[in-house]
Amino acid sequence: MKPGTLRVWSQVHTWSSLASTAFLLILCLTGLPLIFHDEIDALGKAHKIEQWDEAQLVPLDHAVDVALAKRPGEVPIYLSFDEDRPVVNITSGRSADVPEAEMGFQPIDRRGAVAAGGGQTGGVTDFLLDLHKDLLLGQGGMYFIGLVGLLFVAATVSGIVLYAPFARKAGFAKVRRAKAPRIGWLDWHNLVGGVTLAWALVVGLTGTINTLADPITAWWRADALAHLTSGEGGAVQPYRSGLVQKAVANAMAKAPGMRPQFVAFPGSPFSSGDHYAVFLQGATPLTKKLLTPVMVDARTGEVDAIAPMPWYMKGLLLAQPLHFGDYGGLAMKLVWTLLDLAMIWLLGTGLYLWLGRIRKRAR
Repeated sequence: MKPGTLRVWSQVHTWSSLASTAFLLILCLTGLPLIFHDEIDALGKAHKIEQWDEAQLVPLDHAVDVALAKRPGEVPIYLSFDEDRPVVNITSGRSADVPEAEMGFQPIDRRGAVAAGGGQTGGVTDFLLDLHKDLLLGQGGMYFIGLVGLLFVAATVSGIVLYAPFARKAGFAKVRRAKAPRIGWLDWHNLVGGVTLAWALVVGLTGTINTLADPITAWWRADALAHLTSGEGGAVQPYRSGLVQKAVANAMAKAPGMRPQFVAFPGSPFSSGDHYAVFLQGATPLTKKLLTPVMVDARTGEVDAIAPMPWYMKGLLLAQPLHFGDYGGLAMKLVWTLLDLAMIWLLGTGLYLWLGRIRKRAR
């Protein structure tokens, strides 16, 4: 590599690293507990495996009616399903398009159509997730975190470019024994950076993709989702008890082997004015992250359209759990934890090496 090219890559690595170090440290520290968010949220809850007979559960419409009776004057917006218990979560509001802050949330146990334990917030993990994704600054903070992710990717790639000539000459994983401690720290920094390269790129790129979730979802709603409906864009169809169970059953009949994750009622952001949108998921750790929307006529309960997610929504849905290592069970989470700790060490040693170089130049 020519000296001039080497200097350019060195500048890219130095300044992309320095510009993002403080924020990356926040992301690494908040990301550690979020790797185990399911386990943390489960603390204090009953861990017994619940069993139930589907035939004994009340219809979905009855659960919705019970929830609406507790909040007179509201309409249903979403209905979601718990995975490990026969509970449906009813989200309602004064209208189907109210802001999220004005929505009500009620878990209903279908074994008796009574309020179930548990709420929509996860306490400390919800706070850490908000801090991790947008620094508590809202949409602008999310886009800023996306920029930090791009800087992190630039720092990772430039670091490997700088390390490659040394690795070819001295051998990969070579740690020199020198009188100056800085040489040893530099070699260890390069070695750990090389070992964590693939993980760093995966986490950096998936994190950046996740910060674009809102515009990607909006694009999908305006494009692909709109094409699934055959409605004429008239008034929102009012909720009528008796159609929700039929809509879900008909949607599942069109996609054998899939199960419902949530239902968006007519007029909600994820449906049209005259359709129930039943979102189905697969049964494996991978396919349950991918959703298939089925548009069901709100007047008849019959399926109007069904289509898989477009490639960009699949990318988003797969990036979200992969970012936290939420695919391979506890083993993958432990690997993610070790790599996260290694990244914290890399950030610290990188800052130490830069400060050492500044002090050396000042002498």
